[in-house]
Amino acid sequence: MDHGIPLVAVAHGSRDPRSAATVHELLTVVRALAPGLDVRSAFLELSAPRLGEVLTGLYEQGHREVVVAPLLLGRAYHAKVDLPGAVSEVVTRLPRLSVRIADVLGPDPRLESAALRRLAEAGAAPGDRELGVVLAGAGSSHEPANATVRALARRWSMNAGWAGVEAAFAASAQPEVATVVERLKALGAQRIALASWFLAPGLLPDRVIAAARASGLDTVVARPLGDDPEVAELVLHRYAEACAAERRNLTTLVG
Repeated sequence: MDHGIPLVAVAHGSRDPRSAATVHELLTVVRALAPGLDVRSAFLELSAPRLGEVLTGLYEQGHREVVVAPLLLGRAYHAKVDLPGAVSEVVTRLPRLSVRIADVLGPDPRLESAALRRLAEAGAAPGDRELGVVLAGAGSSHEPANATVRALARRWSMNAGWAGVEAAFAASAQPEVATVVERLKALGAQRIALASWFLAPGLLPDRVIAAARASGLDTVVARPLGDDPEVAELVLHRYAEACAAERRNLTTLVG
C-alpha cells in the first residue's frame, strides 16, 4: 500500500450530526489499521468539510496525487454523477492535481459480514423461526443498486433459518417497510429484526426504524455498518486497488 498518497474518504453528508460523527469513527478505525497513511474525511453536501475544500487544501500542502474513496454502498447517482462532477470541478481549477476515484464499497462480502454482525449484536440469532428480518436500505432510482440489496436478502432467506428475509427501502424504491412486515407476518414471523444497509444514522434510517416499530410486533434494530472493522478494511482495500490501477496505467504508458 502506497502511504505517500493521501486517502480522502468522501461520504454523502447529512444534516443529522450523527452521520458525520459515524464517518469520523469509521476513519479512526481506518487510521488504526494503516498507521502512517494520511486519511482525510470529506462530504459531498450538507456536512463539512466539502470535498473541494479538502482537495484544494491537500494541493496547497504540496500534494499532487490523491485517492478519493467513496463511502457509498452502491453505484447509484452519487457515485456516478455527483462525485465525478465534484472531482472534475477541482481538477479543472487545479490541473496539476491527479485525483483517482476508488470503487464504491459495495457489493462486497465484508459488508454482508458486517451487517450480519450488527444483527447478531442486536439479538437476532440465526435459526429463530419466529423472527422475520427486514433488510433496510436507502433505495435508489438506479435499479441495480436496489437489486444488490434484494439479492442479499434472498441469500439470507435461504441460509439463516429465519421465518423470512426481505429487502425494504426508505425512498425511491419498493417495497417499503410496512409492506415487507406484513409479508413476514404471513410467513409466521412473531417478531421483527431490522437489518441495516446504511453506513450511518440519519433521516432515512430513522424512517425505516419508525416504520418497523409501528408494525405492532416486537422489533430489534441493528446499528448501521459504521465503524465495523471489516468496513474499515474494505475502505483500505479500495484505496489499494486505486493505487495499483494507477501504477498499471503508468506502466502501460511508459511501456
